[in-house]
Amino acid sequence: MALTPGWGSSAGRVRPELWMLLWAAAWRLGASACPALCTCTGTTVDCHGTGLQAIPKNIPRNAERLELNGNNITRIHKNDFAGLKQLRVLQLMENQIGAVERGAFDDMKELERLRLNRNQLHMLPELLFQNNQALSRLDLSENAIQAIPRKAFRGATDLKNLQLDKNQISCIEEGAFRALRGLEVLTLNNNNITTIPVSSFNHMPKLRTFRLHSNHLFCDCHLAWLSQWLRQRPTIGLFTQCSGPASLRGLNVAEVQKSEFSCSGPGEAGRVPTCTLSSGSCPAMCTCSNGIVDCRGKGLTAIPANLPETMTEIRLELNGIKSIPPGAFSPYRKLRRIDLSNNQIAEIAPDAFQGLRSLNSLVLYGNKITDLPRGVFGGLYTLQLLLLNANKINCIRPDAFQDLQNLSLLSLYDNKIQSLAKGTFTSLRAIQTLHLAQNPFICDCNLKWLADFLRTNPIETSGARCASPRRLANKRIGQIKSKKFRCSAKEQYFIPGTEDYQLNSECSSDVVCPHKCRCEASMVECSSLKLTKIPERIPQSTAELRLNNNEISILEATGMFKKLTHLKKINLSNNKVSEIEDGAFEGAASVSELHLTANQLESIRSGMFRGLDGLRTLMLRNNRISCIHNDSFTGLRNVRLLSLYDNQITTVSPGAFDTLQSLSTLNLLANPFNCNCQLAWLGDWLRKRKIVTGNPRCQNPDFLRQIPLQDVAFPDFRCEEGQEEGGCLPRPQCPQECACLDTVVRCSNKHLRALPRGVPKNVTELYLDGNQFTLVPGQLSTFKYLQLVDLSNNKISSLSNSSFTNMSQLTTLILSYNALQCIPPLAFQGLRSLRLLSLHGNDISTLREGIFADVTSLSHLAIGANPLYCDCHLRWLSSWVKTGYKEPGIARCAGPPDMEGKLLLTTPAKKFECHGPPTLAVQAKCDPCLSSPCQNQGTCHNDPLEVYRCACPSGYKGRDCEVSLDSCSSGPCENGGTCHAQEGEDAPFTCSCPTGFEGATCGVNTDDCVEHACANGGICVDGVGNYTCQCPLQYEGRACEQLVDLCSPDLNPCQHEAQCVGTPDGPRCECVPGYAGDNCSETQDDCRDHRCQNGAQCVDEVNSYSCLCAEGYSGQLCEIPPHLPAPKSPCEGTECQNGANCVDQGNRPVCQCLPGFGGPECEKLLSVNFVDRDTYLQFTDLQNWPRANITLQSSSASQT
Repeated sequence: MALTPGWGSSAGRVRPELWMLLWAAAWRLGASACPALCTCTGTTVDCHGTGLQAIPKNIPRNAERLELNGNNITRIHKNDFAGLKQLRVLQLMENQIGAVERGAFDDMKELERLRLNRNQLHMLPELLFQNNQALSRLDLSENAIQAIPRKAFRGATDLKNLQLDKNQISCIEEGAFRALRGLEVLTLNNNNITTIPVSSFNHMPKLRTFRLHSNHLFCDCHLAWLSQWLRQRPTIGLFTQCSGPASLRGLNVAEVQKSEFSCSGPGEAGRVPTCTLSSGSCPAMCTCSNGIVDCRGKGLTAIPANLPETMTEIRLELNGIKSIPPGAFSPYRKLRRIDLSNNQIAEIAPDAFQGLRSLNSLVLYGNKITDLPRGVFGGLYTLQLLLLNANKINCIRPDAFQDLQNLSLLSLYDNKIQSLAKGTFTSLRAIQTLHLAQNPFICDCNLKWLADFLRTNPIETSGARCASPRRLANKRIGQIKSKKFRCSAKEQYFIPGTEDYQLNSECSSDVVCPHKCRCEASMVECSSLKLTKIPERIPQSTAELRLNNNEISILEATGMFKKLTHLKKINLSNNKVSEIEDGAFEGAASVSELHLTANQLESIRSGMFRGLDGLRTLMLRNNRISCIHNDSFTGLRNVRLLSLYDNQITTVSPGAFDTLQSLSTLNLLANPFNCNCQLAWLGDWLRKRKIVTGNPRCQNPDFLRQIPLQDVAFPDFRCEEGQEEGGCLPRPQCPQECACLDTVVRCSNKHLRALPRGVPKNVTELYLDGNQFTLVPGQLSTFKYLQLVDLSNNKISSLSNSSFTNMSQLTTLILSYNALQCIPPLAFQGLRSLRLLSLHGNDISTLREGIFADVTSLSHLAIGANPLYCDCHLRWLSSWVKTGYKEPGIARCAGPPDMEGKLLLTTPAKKFECHGPPTLAVQAKCDPCLSSPCQNQGTCHNDPLEVYRCACPSGYKGRDCEVSLDSCSSGPCENGGTCHAQEGEDAPFTCSCPTGFEGATCGVNTDDCVEHACANGGICVDGVGNYTCQCPLQYEGRACEQLVDLCSPDLNPCQHEAQCVGTPDGPRCECVPGYAGDNCSETQDDCRDHRCQNGAQCVDEVNSYSCLCAEGYSGQLCEIPPHLPAPKSPCEGTECQNGANCVDQGNRPVCQCLPGFGGPECEKLLSVNFVDRDTYLQFTDLQNWPRANITLQSSSASQT
């Protein structure tokens, strides 16, 4: 608004009241604005499930409730909520938030409830809630928080409910909860807590709910205070147990006596364990020295927080880390080397390595990375080594490496890259080595520049080759002439086994369409393709996804729906879905319809549908669901239509549908409901809600069968004695191939080659013996409660350093009777609880010293029936087993010759001597390349999983490079044809076809009917290398040359003893009297000319008939009329009861009743006499029992 100059004139002056009106209008305009994709109702702003990746702008300043749950938000910045001074409720759960900047909540002084659960938080900044004095409920559960700083909750003095469960907390600073005097609920269960500062909870007088179970509490003298504290509060902190020392493992802390909390070693009692987070510290599970933080193979699922700020190298390889969050390494400016190899990393935040100006080595190989975000390597000017091999990268942006001027080695080996944009490597001025092999390169005109680049700069040393088109397949890119790189519509560039992408230089284009599917507009049609799983990559613009009529059996939680923000409808009907992993639909907040009709689901739980916040229609018709419980539909508050038609539901728990707040239509028809006392609530609920379709009916018990539930009276919902305890609880998860009891899972002798799906996460004992495993299943590291694993009698030939990571509670490990030859030095690292280890019956000759360094609790080692080579290298083992007699005296030496047959336990250690190197066979067990297994000049590399791996030269492939690559390598000859390779492009191979086939690739079946010998009108049917004759009815034989005797006993069609006569036209039947028809199967109608009289009915018989006479008539033809009866007496049809006689009084029957009876037929008992003390009344045939009404009046003969 422009104001006229001249404030002194009346025309240019703006009055104060006008300013107030303008300001109020502007404030109302700001307050009424609503962010895009959100809905605003009153003071509530609902942005949940809209696919947001950041906090939206223009949030109304008068908002009191803000719902941002179920999105893809990754970071909360300091000013994201600035100005929201009236906000009372903030929902941020189920996002991907990895960091919250300090001060982000400072303006929200009225904030009462904050939910940040189910995110990816790794740390809590101090003083984050310093201005939130009104905050009463804070949910931080299900994150990756590793430590609680001393000032984490400073300022939140009114906090009543604090949830910190299901994180990775291992450190709680002293005084972290000191300001929370009004706390009523505190959950710390399912973390990694080993110790807690003294009296951490003493100042919480109102605490009514407290959970500390499922941690790693070490019950030494420093934790004695907690036992007394729990005993004084017997209703809270239930199931809090010791994890160590070994003597107290598994005991409830409250039950351990004070004297049992002991500290070993001098000075231990006086040393109070503390953890400080101010300048970073060494994580408890890692080792730190000389600036190196070593966290290799520790079972980590996230990068530790608050690491030493002065570290120069961090080793995080061989863990289970899934993502690198924003700013993960930014605080550690002195870092020179980061090793994150062999993890599960699928996502990297763009600023994960921001600010690392000293970094010179970054190792990321062996992960699941598919995309390198823009700028992820920005500012890494000193980086010299970058290893990205063995990932799933499908596209590289041309500016991905623009800041890496000093990079000397770059490995992109073994990824999914099909093309590279020109200029991708231009900025790599110092590059000396480049690895590009094992990528499915499409060598068209777009890759011509790479061939020119590699000829000019011969730095590619891994032998990168083309995958397509076919004319260039398997040829080295750097050796192909430029003119061969051309784009032609006639050539097929699709590579089997890969998706068809539409990539551009920005790597931002969408998938064109999944392989074999059909895509139209925003609909993806993948139905009826025999798919066994959902395609990995689906266009992000998809609104409707049709996957019906396939063979999908399990819906895995892969996170694939997080990028499909426009998806509205999913059709999975008519598949074989029997299991939906919890979180399978995570991120599908925009989906409104989900069809799961005609599958094999037997039970449902809320975790299956987590993430479907916007779901309105859920179709579960025609499955095998047997019961509905209270957790079946939790969280589906927007569902309006729910169909459970045609399942096997017998019972429904009370309140099972209460969480479906928007439910307006419910279909429960065609289910076998058991209408006992457990279902009594449902009839009343259906009558009140009036949302059910039709009339669901009872199937049991019998007296209520087919009666609608709404019509059954409440008292009729009855239970037999003992049935009240039944109910409908979620059944424990158990694989179909296994047997489960509590937390014990037995999958023995099932011919398994992989770990079956559905093993419960809380499993403690897992029996996998007697199967076909060749490797230790990698999924074992996800079961952190395992105490016993039995893998005996399998075919496991090797272990890796990560085979048993994250198994800190494992006490028994059985690997006997496998094919193990060598144990890696770190294979048992971290198994500090292990007490029994069986390696019996393998092929082990030696063990490296220090292999049991971490196995401090081991008391029993079974290593018998192994060919132990007892030279000086095994002397340490001899001494080690003698301390505590850890080996029972079974293991014997197999060499050297002078030690053969001697016991490991009793032979003096000094006898273990070296007189030269071990035999080559012994050395090759841990160094298989010594035996030179690679043929044709292949290069051998030791591999922890495959024992060894051969890098084959050009023209060879196979495990040992034994297969020569030529034009026959792809097996072009069909139907068993033999391929013969030839030189030259025009005739690359020829096929020798087997009998019955012809053509260039033996794909044509030879027509053997050209000169057939079928006679008598027989039809020739072509076969493979032969033919058969299809004969007419009266002929048989290989060439239809024999006349068939159709009157033979096996073929005679005549029935009822008829005579069969052969004729040229076929058999003819001569029937006996009484039968007719072509095969004498029909009887003649003898009633056609019958002589039955007086209205009698004729009955046809074989060659005769009989007459069924009318009442009173008789004779063979019913010709004799009936005799007239004598006059009837009136009493003839009267039945007098209770011994009464009938008397004819004036042609009217009258019953004369005996004393005590009355009524027209003497049927009523009027009076009765009690003759003696044992007299009783007996009633028979009561018609209305049990509802009969009996009235008795009694009188005595005298008053005495």
